[in-house]
Amino acid sequence: MRLVNLVPLTALVLGLSGGALAAQETQEIEIAEWKVPWEESRPRDPYVAPDGKVWFVGQRTHYAAWLDRTTGKFKQFPLSDGTGPHNLVVDDDGIVYYTGNLVGNIGKLDPTTGDIERFRMPELAARDPHTLVFGEGDDLWFTVQGGNFVGRFASGTGDVTLVKAPEVTSGRGASSRPYGIHMDSQNHPWIALFNTHKIATVDPETMELTSFDLPDERTRPRRLVVDSDDMIWYVDHSLGRLGRLDPKTGAIEEWDNPSGERSRPYAMAIDGSDRIWFVETGVYPNKFVGFDPATEEFFSVTDIGSGGGSVRHMFYEESTNSIWFGSDANTIGQAKLPPLRPRTTTDH
Repeated sequence: MRLVNLVPLTALVLGLSGGALAAQETQEIEIAEWKVPWEESRPRDPYVAPDGKVWFVGQRTHYAAWLDRTTGKFKQFPLSDGTGPHNLVVDDDGIVYYTGNLVGNIGKLDPTTGDIERFRMPELAARDPHTLVFGEGDDLWFTVQGGNFVGRFASGTGDVTLVKAPEVTSGRGASSRPYGIHMDSQNHPWIALFNTHKIATVDPETMELTSFDLPDERTRPRRLVVDSDDMIWYVDHSLGRLGRLDPKTGAIEEWDNPSGERSRPYAMAIDGSDRIWFVETGVYPNKFVGFDPATEEFFSVTDIGSGGGSVRHMFYEESTNSIWFGSDANTIGQAKLPPLRPRTTTDH
């Protein structure tokens, strides 16, 4: 089933930029959602394969699957009971890599044969691989939330290298909870340390971790993206803010979200014009929000038709200028973005 939610061009939005409240017209955003046929499976972390199929995992009922957006057909690839897949990515050859969040491994699925190869973490403490991203060559980088690591996986050899993240003395245990991860143009992974007010990066040559403090100790960065100038954008899940870190100077700017402190921003993506998109999950229905760094304004806010529940991770598909997401309402969604605008040297 495909559901469509359309926001009129003239709808008014209350947008906060730099703490100032403003009313502005939104641009038209269409969100389509497909109901996943496996009930209460928590479909999440979609990724568009080279053939256009939209892959995702079922975290609660242990599968990888794809959606054919044209026909609405779904196909499931069952994983071992108890796997708890958290995230997946698909390489240029159509091979799927996923994190076995409950079993301490990374899985490699060949959709043609259905064969699965599993690669265990080299340390038992790295029990919960979390989010995967592609680096250079055959490398994939990933976070280990509870185990408190950042990892590099060489898909060609299966070798895993782990870097210990900082420990903390407050919050939920000693782990700094490495969570969202994104690569910059120099092949450095950037990581949101969700149990801290810090963002970290790892040098791929030395495998040394460096962290940056965010201004408010109550801040809890959950997801992040990197723009074309290697600026780091993050959402503050605790205080309801969008932030930007300049790694060269350490300068940080923050903007209050449209729904304020209660917004609980979570999933995040960046489009081909460096516009920032995220989902407010603390409000119902969840709201899909767009922010333009060129104007420093929240220019688009759209209710997610299914309600969302929580949208946890998103994927930007360049060829269609759209963002894919999974929701706790058991849907896979596609948000069709406004036309791209040229990037300018004054954007930052």
